[in-house]
Amino acid sequence: MNAPPAFETLLLNRDGRRLTITMNRPDVLNAFGATMHREIVDALTFASSDEGSDVIVITGAGRAFSAGGDISRMQQFTKNPDEFDREAKDAKRLVFTLLDIEKPVIARINGPAVGLGATIALFCDVTFASENARIGDPHVSIGLVAGDGGAIIWPQLVGFHRAKEYLMTGEILSAARAAEIGLVNHVLPEGELDAAVDAFCARLLEGATRAIRWTKVTMNIELKRLAHTLMDPGIAYEALSVRSEEHRKRVEAFAKRAAEKKKS
Repeated sequence: MNAPPAFETLLLNRDGRRLTITMNRPDVLNAFGATMHREIVDALTFASSDEGSDVIVITGAGRAFSAGGDISRMQQFTKNPDEFDREAKDAKRLVFTLLDIEKPVIARINGPAVGLGATIALFCDVTFASENARIGDPHVSIGLVAGDGGAIIWPQLVGFHRAKEYLMTGEILSAARAAEIGLVNHVLPEGELDAAVDAFCARLLEGATRAIRWTKVTMNIELKRLAHTLMDPGIAYEALSVRSEEHRKRVEAFAKRAAEKKKS
């Protein structure tokens, strides 16, 4: 049995037959820079074939699950959009790698899950959120198309009308509202989150491993069909929006507000 690999931006830990993947950039709320974008796919690939685990948990270090895209990376893309095109391939790999994992994948949403962070959480099989968490896909808020998976998974969870409302406005939802509309499975007080995740993982580990896996595989066939249909056009439209003046201006305004907030 191979030990979990070491990564620069992720922590992998086995506890019995459970493997936990922790996004580990707490100083930037676990936002995705280029390195973490690559490493999360490699970590999920390892998790999929890991002989030492039967359940996978994905979470974030510190007070966030993941804030999504790193603002400095977005600024680079506005200057060199070809870099986005290369990274977009990783976004496609990420979604399909998540969907290909036969083991149950549980999201422990310990704080904000935004943009790509929300996409990762929502593509997990079962989601547990702290009542302090906030969830949303604000791509449009910075002039981007929600093409890296949000347009696939949101309608499957909350229906087309609600998905369109939230993806076209970029609204960030409270954990309570997310649970109310079926976006996440469970919302708990922060102090009860770990116990709930632990109990559910234990229940799965006590279950019939193959039956659980193959039930998931069967249900994921439809999600894979949708992903194969929608990922390429979604990323193509997002690549067009990356090159827009509207996006550039919104990224610069966002970066300016973030810098002012940091100073105050």
